[in-house]
Amino acid sequence: MSRICCLLLVVLLAGCSSEKPERFLPESVTADAIVASTAIDETHYSSIQEAVNAAPQEGGWTIGVAPGEYYERVVIDKPGITLIGAGMDQTKIVFDRYAGKAVTRGSEEHWGTSRSATVEITRPGVHIANLTIENGFDFLTEDARESSDPARVSGMQAVALKISEYTDKTFIKNVALLGYQDTLYVRGGRSYFKGGEIRGNVDFIFGDGNAYFDNVSIYSRPRGKDMDITGYITAPSTLISDTFGLTFVNCKLLREEGVPDNSVPLGRPWHPTTTFDDGRYANPFAIGKAVFINTWMDAHITTTGWASMGGSTKEGGRKEFDPINDARFAEYGSSGPGYAINEQRPQLGVEKMDIYKRFNILNGWEPELTTTPK
Repeated sequence: MSRICCLLLVVLLAGCSSEKPERFLPESVTADAIVASTAIDETHYSSIQEAVNAAPQEGGWTIGVAPGEYYERVVIDKPGITLIGAGMDQTKIVFDRYAGKAVTRGSEEHWGTSRSATVEITRPGVHIANLTIENGFDFLTEDARESSDPARVSGMQAVALKISEYTDKTFIKNVALLGYQDTLYVRGGRSYFKGGEIRGNVDFIFGDGNAYFDNVSIYSRPRGKDMDITGYITAPSTLISDTFGLTFVNCKLLREEGVPDNSVPLGRPWHPTTTFDDGRYANPFAIGKAVFINTWMDAHITTTGWASMGGSTKEGGRKEFDPINDARFAEYGSSGPGYAINEQRPQLGVEKMDIYKRFNILNGWEPELTTTPK
């Protein structure tokens, strides 16, 4: 059973003792199920996961989530599910699992990054709108501890939203994603983020998926102690066979209080440790791609723009993967105090802009048309 706090229901008719909570939905939306604190009838559920579980196997349900805070982990494992809240400031899903947390008390098995997400999408055609998803793990307290402190936990990666490898046509609209390290894990096929915001510090938008970010506000968050480099916005692991990775268009790179000037690179190349026939080492085919187009950048963005990232070698050693030679990073039309042009910040020419049209990146998928709620 989920824990729901601060439920707000709008009473529209004077003298009525209660009003159905779907009043928070836009008039154009008809929900198949409503999640709220009180189950009024068989179409109302007290947790989001209960509503997802009740949907038919072929999916296609629209689930309205009433105002409130829902403490639960949600796995959307049916296609075509639409999840609509009352607004980013009214509907919140929060959970606090982190990578280093034991699966059960005393167990040597830990959840790991890939199983830490507050919300995980595993099927195609999922649409989430008008709510907040947060991983509430207390990163700052743990980050402030010295590495020698026996009380300090290991594995502080804590994902808010994971878009898994068997997904496609994921549409995230006016959603706030809150976390610190590894906030958004993008895998699978095409995903489209429209509006909303993403907050984090270390590698907080990462993965090998094809994700298009349209007018998203991206906030770098502080660390638990003073550091010269406080984090990295992206850590793509795009396979060299894939044309597109993480593409940001008309976005804003902002910062919370406490993030210093010149302390956050745009990203670094993640070469995930992968098992091959001849051993286990950093994937040489993961030539990560991240492109920022017409993006405003505050002064926390480093002058050099990008950074290197270490990985294991086949021989058992370590290698630093270079952001210029071991990744596909670029900008076009950047502006703001964090903007700079130098040899460490590759620029796209105007002749390349036709390639980066949304139609091409999403391979003809028009999310505004095909993912309209009922």
